[in-house]
Amino acid sequence: MKFKHVVVLTGAGISAESGIRTFRDQNGLWEDHRIEDVATPEGFLRNPDLVYSFYNLRRAQLQDPAVEPNLAHLALAEFEASHTARGGQFTLITQNVDNLHRRAGSRNMIPMHGQLQSALCIHSGLSHPWHGTLSALDRCSCCDTPQPLRPDIVWFGEVPYQLDDCFNALATADLFVSIGTSGKVYPAAGFLGVAQDAGAMTVELNMEPTREDFDQGYYGPASQVVAEYLTSLEDQAG
Repeated sequence: MKFKHVVVLTGAGISAESGIRTFRDQNGLWEDHRIEDVATPEGFLRNPDLVYSFYNLRRAQLQDPAVEPNLAHLALAEFEASHTARGGQFTLITQNVDNLHRRAGSRNMIPMHGQLQSALCIHSGLSHPWHGTLSALDRCSCCDTPQPLRPDIVWFGEVPYQLDDCFNALATADLFVSIGTSGKVYPAAGFLGVAQDAGAMTVELNMEPTREDFDQGYYGPASQVVAEYLTSLEDQAG
C-alpha cells in the first residue's frame, strides 16, 4: 500500500454538479444575502426569522429528487471502503453542510462546519437531527426546560467542529487531497501546511489551481477528476 493514512478535504466544488449552489458568490453574497446577515451569530440575534428562513430553504433543497450524490461523492465512499478493507486509514473532512457524502456512503467523516439536517440547542450545545422547517418556536428535547434551537451551522466567528480531530488526522497523514475548495478560509486554509509538515503527499483536485504549493494538481469537473484520481490510487494499491 503506497499510502497508509489518506485525509481528504472537500468544499463546495464537489457538490456543485449535484445542484447544490455555492453559498458565496463572487460579490461575497450568500444566496443574495450579506454574509453578516445570515452567517454570523450577530446576524441571528438581529434577525432570527431571516436566518431560519435562509437555512430552511437550503434544507428543503436536499429533499429535491434531482439533488443526488454525484460520481465524486460515490468515488470517495467506494475508495474509503476498499482502502480501509486493506487496512488503511481514511478521514474525510468536509466544509459542506449538505448530506451528499453521507448519502453516498462515506463513514469516517468530520462535518467541520455543521450540517443542514441538524438543529443546535442554544443552551446545551447539543445537536438534534432535523429534517423539516425550523423556527423560533421549536424547542430542544435535551434540557429539563426545553430551549430554543438554531441551525446547526458553524458561522463566521465560531470555532469549527472537531478541529482537534482534523489536526490529529492531518498530523498522521501520508496523503492529503483537497477537493473543490478555494483554500482561502481558515482554519481549513491551514490544513495544507499541517499535512506538508507531516511529510504527506499533497494533491489538489479542482476546476482550476488555487495555489502553487501542492505536490500535484488535477483540474476539471469533480465528477471526472476525483473518480479518475482515486482509480489511479486503487491501481497503485494493486
